[in-house]
Amino acid sequence: MMKFLSIFICLMSICGSLHASPPVEITVLALGDSITEGGEHFVCYRKFLPKMLKAQRMSYTFIGPKKDSDSAHAGYSGKNTAYLASIIEDVYRQYPADVVLLHSGHNSFSKDKPVPGILRDTDSIVRTIIQINPRATILIAQVITAGKLPKYDYIPELNKKLADYVKYSEFADNMVLVDQDNRFDWTTDTVGDKVHPNVNGAKKMAAHWLEGIKNLSN
Repeated sequence: MMKFLSIFICLMSICGSLHASPPVEITVLALGDSITEGGEHFVCYRKFLPKMLKAQRMSYTFIGPKKDSDSAHAGYSGKNTAYLASIIEDVYRQYPADVVLLHSGHNSFSKDKPVPGILRDTDSIVRTIIQINPRATILIAQVITAGKLPKYDYIPELNKKLADYVKYSEFADNMVLVDQDNRFDWTTDTVGDKVHPNVNGAKKMAAHWLEGIKNLSN
């Protein structure tokens, strides 16, 4: 279905040129935890991503049940992937975005060996979205690493499993893997809690999402 979205974007762009109408707006749902929602003492990628898209002359509208000065979103501070799986049907039926940006994997503990459960819940989110909107494209993030250890010792394993999931899933055509951990260094890219992004980290995350979105039209 990602191919369908690419064709759709191209066709609408052509139609817009022929009829001198504004370009079609693709809707985006940013889904995740506090790293998606943002907070008083750290910076969210949504502060930069809408501006980056605009600079690329890409017409994307963020939608969702919450809204701040940056954009609408579906970020839930302190919540894990299981929680997102439990609410995604209600959220997505209300906000059936063309593109979903999913960054989820924190708010669990290494001692609980959470990776299999996170993968199951990620798959549940994907299945629910595609059941509601078979044409949706879901950008699955390999999540940013954290220096809060041993709590987040499991993240490197999770990111490897997420890559396999996107590659081998029956819904692979609807998904794009976005390596948010690439070049993200918690020693320089997070605030004092060693988990949440600072300005530098948030800009890196926004740039990775931008590349993933740009790939949709290739």
